[in-house]
Parts: sequence; C-alpha cells; structure tokens
Amino acid sequence: MNADSPAAFLADARRAAAAADALLADAKLALAANAGEPADLRQRATHGFAWFATYAEAIRAIAAHVEDLAHAGALDGFEIDLAGVALGEYLAQMAGGIAMSPGEIVRPTDLGLDPAAVAARLDAPLLAFAAARNAPGPRARLAAALAEGREPAEGEDADLAAMRRTMRDFAARELAEQGHRWHLDDAYIPMAVVDRLAELGVFGLTVPEAYGGAGLGKAAMCAVSDELSRGYLGAGSLGTRAEIAAELILGSGTEAQKSRFLPGLASGAILPTAVFTEPDIGSDLASLRTRAVREGDVYRVYGAKTWITHAARADLMTLLVRTDPTARGHEGLSMLLAEKPRGSDADPFPVAGLRGTEIGTLGYRGMKEYELAFDGFAVKAENLLGGVEGQGFRQLMRTFESARIQTAARAVGVARAALDASVAYARTRVQFGKPILGFARVADKIAMMAAEILAARLLARHAARRKDAGGRCDLEAGMSKLLAARVAWACADNAVQIHGGNGYALEYPVSRLLVDARILAIFEGAAEIQAEVIARRLMAGAN
Repeated sequence: MNADSPAAFLADARRAAAAADALLADAKLALAANAGEPADLRQRATHGFAWFATYAEAIRAIAAHVEDLAHAGALDGFEIDLAGVALGEYLAQMAGGIAMSPGEIVRPTDLGLDPAAVAARLDAPLLAFAAARNAPGPRARLAAALAEGREPAEGEDADLAAMRRTMRDFAARELAEQGHRWHLDDAYIPMAVVDRLAELGVFGLTVPEAYGGAGLGKAAMCAVSDELSRGYLGAGSLGTRAEIAAELILGSGTEAQKSRFLPGLASGAILPTAVFTEPDIGSDLASLRTRAVREGDVYRVYGAKTWITHAARADLMTLLVRTDPTARGHEGLSMLLAEKPRGSDADPFPVAGLRGTEIGTLGYRGMKEYELAFDGFAVKAENLLGGVEGQGFRQLMRTFESARIQTAARAVGVARAALDASVAYARTRVQFGKPILGFARVADKIAMMAAEILAARLLARHAARRKDAGGRCDLEAGMSKLLAARVAWACADNAVQIHGGNGYALEYPVSRLLVDARILAIFEGAAEIQAEVIARRLMAGAN
C-alpha cells in the first residue's frame, strides 16, 4: 500500500489529529501553571493558546473530512493533496510557530511548552508525514488541478449543493464584474440587485416558515454567504443584517413583535441595520452611553452611534441603548426595534431626531457606513424587544454565534474569490516563455491558499452544524471567525502578489479583495477579542 493510498492517508490524518489534541492539552496545562502571572503579561500567551486551539480544531476537522471522503469513496489524489498540504502546514506551524497576524508569531515556548514535550507529541514519523505532504510535488499537483477547474468536495447534501450552485451562478452573472464597478464608484448595491436577492430567499433563509422564511439552518446560511461573498462581499453581507435582526426577534421578541417584523425581514420588504457601536466604544458594549428616556408611549433616544452599515436605506434599526442610567455595566441596556423611513441619496435620514454622516472606507462598500446622531428620536414603547427593560445585552449575546459563523463564511467567500483570480491570472500571464503558474513560488501560493480555505471552510461548517443541532457553539463560532478572517487576508495578499504590479491597479478586482478582506478581522468581534473569548472558555474547562 503506497503512501498516497486513501487508507494510508486516512491513518496519517487520524494520527495528526490525535497529536494536535495532545499538544493542545499540554499547552493548556502549561498555561494553567502560569495562572498567577498578571493578566497583561499573560495576554500574549493566552491569545497564542487560542490560536493553538483553533489549529488543533482545524486539523481535527480536516481529519474528519478525510474520513467522510474515504467512506464515500471520494478520497482521490486531488483531495489527498489538498488535505495533505493543509495538515502538513498546520502541524508544522504548531511545532514551530503560528502566525496570529503578519507580524506576530506564537511559538510553543511562548506557551510554556518544553521543546522536548513538543517533539514527543509530534514525533519524527508524524513530522516526516507533514514534510512529505506539504512538499513541492503535492503543491504543484494541487495548483495544476485547480488551474484545470477542479473544485474541492463540499460534503453537502443534494438540496444544499443545489442552493450553492444557484447562488454561485447568480454571483458570477450579477455580482462579480458589477461589484467591482460599485466598489470603484463607492456606490450602493442597486436596489434591483437587493430585490433579486430577496426573490432568491437570501433574507429569510433561517426565518421559520410560519413567519414567511425558508426555515433552513445555519449550514444553508454559510453556503449562501460564501457564494455571494465570492462574488462581492457587500452582497454577501446584506443577509447579515437580516440574520442579526431576525435572530434577535426570534430569540427575544414578543409574539406581536415576531408577527409584525419577521415576515417583512424574510421577504426583504424590511431592510434592517444593527446599531450597537459608539464612538470610542467598540467591543466594550457594557460602557455604552446612548440613552433612551421613556415618555408616555415612546422612548426618546439621545446619543451617538458609529460604523452603522446600510443605515440610510434601512427601515428598521436594532438599537442598543441605556434605559437605566443608574444600573451598572450591561444591566441597564435595552434593545429597541426602531422603525424609520428609508432614506435616499438626496435625503438619507428623513426623520426628526436623527442625523447621519457617511464614513469613507477603504473597502467593504456597497452599503455605506454612517455615524448617527440621535437627538430625541422617537421609538414606540411597544418596540422594546421582549417588552422588558435591561435585557438588551443578554439578547444581543445570543446572536453572536450566528453572526460570527456568517462572518467566517463571508471570509471564506472572499478567500475563494482571491484564489479564483489568482488561478485565472497565473494560467494566462506569461513570463520567461511560460505561464507563471509553472513557477514554484506561484504554485506554492495557490496551493497554500486552497489548503487554508479548506481549513477555514470546514471550521465554519462545523460551527454551523453544531448550531443547527441546538448545541452551544460560541467556541466553534469564534474559532471559525478567527481563522477565516486571517485566511481571507492572506489569500487576498497573495493574490495581489501573484498579479504583481497589476494587483496594485484599481482596475483589477484583487485590489478590492485586499481592502475588503482587511475588515474581516475587525468587525463582529476583533481577532484579539475572539482569541480572548476562546482562551477563557477553554481554560474554564467548558466543552
């Protein structure tokens, strides 16, 4: 049985997963032994531990994927090369150092691990497997197969695969080229496209059928967000706003609020926006200062919000405010379902008590970002989410799992767009008498992009399936978002490098992918916040 046989590769993948888990357990013990150090001194190690845990989770997911393919008889040479490059690279990084960001490397010794302990877990045969799989031969074969149009197996059922194809065709036909023009013009996504997305059911994917939605799960949401973002991130992100609003109302709203808002959200008749962040207050939501004062049958809102996406066009704001100024921290926060008239370019906020100033951005265009000023803006008291004050922070926390899974899927879509552009360019760009795909350094980049996309996609899918099964998945959601955001940035950066000088030209879409990818490690929980949450959960012994 040769080293490339499915059975032999599957056995090695299982060993890789076991070794990664053992190394993670060692790191957890080492970190716990230094628990007495000041938090600031331990923060780098804590965040590094989160990355170690994310890599172990990715290796475990890849091994499970390999097993599924083997059982289905689909573990061919291409899938072996793809999974092998990913396993080889991630094992080697766990042994030698993981890039938390382009300028930050965490090594086993940073976590308090002894090099001898690392060598014991990642023994010579396993490191030999890693080196052999992530080698010039497999990388070159993988890049060549991608250039011939080979797509990795998704591992989805027939219905979900059909939905993915529909969204992929739509994105290729109506988003990819047009999206770059919208980006260059800093223009809104045309309402005709928004309406078409509504017709395709994008806004009601996870809304129950009783309220006009499709009643599907987060796995479907991932497939749709992935493919739309592969065409244009702004389009892939339109569904995020509906997802957040619908989940807030489904999880915490009164029956009257569900009946009032969910059908409109599902159909696209109601376009929502999330209004949480304030100037100088990003992740520290418990310090929010925007206040809502009850006056009879309305709340009057005063304060400022920032980084509000699609604010002018929105019909509904999920608005986090402080209703009890005497309560400490998040205890005084409430969520309002704040209705407003849809604005236009000429009059973006045609309502009393609300003004907005557009924020220019490098990328992530198509919906526009705003800073909002509230001065007595009126919200019906009956639109207090759940009908009880002081529950806003808890209500919002329940939505973070879905938002982060969806962001991971968007990141995968951006990464895939970068890979698509790189393969197409490398096949046709001729230098020194041959296509640049034939040069090892270009093939290496393309192969690594595909391998990391596999890891990010599998983590997002795993988190989505866990969410669909009804289990707690904040850990898995955080890991998927943490990794996918970095993968999207790395893929976009490599795409620009493969394009050379052309990659720096605005006319080439990879210039847009680079600035689009950069936001993904910031919103829906910055990478550092994600790492902190992951580490705390794991160190607390939660499963």
